[in-house]
Amino acid sequence: MAFHLQIIVNLAKIESSLPSETMEPSLETLLRQLIQLLQPTHPPLGFGDPPTPVYVFCNRRNNCLWYTLDDQGEPVPIVHKALTGYIQDLSFPKTERRGKEVWKLHLTVKADRTYILESGYDTQFSKSVLAALATLTPAAMQQPITIQPQPGEDESVLFARLWLGQDPIKSEYNAQTDWKTVAQQALAVVRGIPDNR
Repeated sequence: MAFHLQIIVNLAKIESSLPSETMEPSLETLLRQLIQLLQPTHPPLGFGDPPTPVYVFCNRRNNCLWYTLDDQGEPVPIVHKALTGYIQDLSFPKTERRGKEVWKLHLTVKADRTYILESGYDTQFSKSVLAALATLTPAAMQQPITIQPQPGEDESVLFARLWLGQDPIKSEYNAQTDWKTVAQQALAVVRGIPDNR
């Protein structure tokens, strides 16, 4: 505890020596660094889950909006209405499903643990995510993003709604949208995120 108090005292001294016009951004940076220092960098001791990512499947195949799989490969519905965390990665891996090669969208989110949201690359869920991410900047992505699955009118359709703080991320697309360009913009945003979160 004394170590943590000493950090706070040192940060206060640094902050008070800064010119007033730089105080607000510098204070935010210092507070982020303080939070990082106070968070444990090792897994908790004792029994628990392995530090592997949890795959979240975003589709309506199993009478829910999203789900994980248990150790036997059976779907486990997620009852939570949204996931809030820091976007860490966006990728489009080729995987094999039911004997066919298919492309998937993988969105890696760091929250209480690491989650990988998976959806077909050409689904409405993936399009919603890509369109929203493409409107942001890497600086905006330093804040937590909330992802909320939204059922469509058709029972097989699932959209995604993304939030930055309390504000929904507004994006539009239609049948003429160039998805290759949108995906490249979204990738550029995610890959441009500074590592200081």
